[in-house]
Amino acid sequence: MEVDSIPKTTATKGEELEHADLVIAILTELCPEEIAVVIGGLRGLSSSIRIVVALKDGTALLPQNNSANGEGGSNLAIIPWTALGLDMSGPPLPSISAGYQSIFAASLKLEAQACCVIASNLENETPHWVSRFIQPVLEPGFDLVAPHFARNKLEGLLNSAIVSPLCRSLYGSRIQNPMGPDLAISRRLFQHIVGADPNARLKNRRIHPLASLAPIAVCGNLKVCQVHLGARRYPPADWMNVSSLLVEVLGPLFLDMETNAACWQRVRRTVPVADLGEPVPPSATVGAIDVDRLLNSFQLGVRDLQEIWGMVLPPASLFELRKLARLRSEQFQMPDDLWVRLVYDFALAHHLRTINRDHLLRSMTPLYLGWVASHAREVANADAGSVEKRLGRLAIAFETGKSYLVSQWRWPDRFNP
Repeated sequence: MEVDSIPKTTATKGEELEHADLVIAILTELCPEEIAVVIGGLRGLSSSIRIVVALKDGTALLPQNNSANGEGGSNLAIIPWTALGLDMSGPPLPSISAGYQSIFAASLKLEAQACCVIASNLENETPHWVSRFIQPVLEPGFDLVAPHFARNKLEGLLNSAIVSPLCRSLYGSRIQNPMGPDLAISRRLFQHIVGADPNARLKNRRIHPLASLAPIAVCGNLKVCQVHLGARRYPPADWMNVSSLLVEVLGPLFLDMETNAACWQRVRRTVPVADLGEPVPPSATVGAIDVDRLLNSFQLGVRDLQEIWGMVLPPASLFELRKLARLRSEQFQMPDDLWVRLVYDFALAHHLRTINRDHLLRSMTPLYLGWVASHAREVANADAGSVEKRLGRLAIAFETGKSYLVSQWRWPDRFNP
């Protein structure tokens, strides 16, 4: 299907749309061919569903008949996303968060039963991946549909190192990508996020549209699943400038730990979520990581950040870090139990406001780079299955170490420096 084949009409303002069953926002830069794949994939949905697609660059398209999507296609309106009040002019992650909030609010205003946000580019897009991703929230009644990506061994490492295993340990739900960024959610869930549900009791809550979704869904006993989407294309990693990323990702994650402490402290085991679709193997292409350069940053951190880390980490952890910093590059390996304890201690320090939270998370950068170097060296010759098993062992280490986090969170005075 070609984009030009969609019947075009006069541009339509967002406020002129009074109702939609489904709102889809495309927050990523897509070429016309990729947009055609997305639009073509909507053919799999019922023709009775009124769909609004918010495109980033948008010439507005408002087909009034089924010819827009082929015979039996959905009733479809394509609008520029600025019509829904999206502002992406600020820093990347905060701007994306504002985009999600706007989409949820627009979905509520349009009385939609579900909304979907597409923020990734996939390596091998198929015509039906969008409808396959959306379908579970429309028919089986799932409230949150998260992506299950085929992981290339050296991509998405912040999620693999902290976000996924931490959320799994805290909330007991084995979601591979709890922060999306591709998501399909029900009206019941986005009502919670925008505070329109009178039973949600969220007036005083700090809601982050990516970090809060999975915890709200799991703690609220809503239905969660994940759909296999293949491999995601990531931008090149800038390993020497990850401090801001840690602040923007881990800050909301740790804040949500405070909000949901009563929930996650009761969780004693983890369970799998419904895994839909067929797994797709990742591509054989693997990027390169300069391990020695990362280790140099780790060693500099151990040398220069002892004063800050001394307010956050117990003496045993500091001793282990100094031992690691003295190892030769080929001997370096960060043990799982040490890494887990470091993450939990930083989460505790964030909760207790031991030091300025922004400075705290930035000081974690050399530790994260040390983990990346260790992981990259360990999986250098591993196949995809072996990498998944390795990350599974890390997730179990987070579960095993959770009792430490719970004990320190309950009696924080024991931890105060």
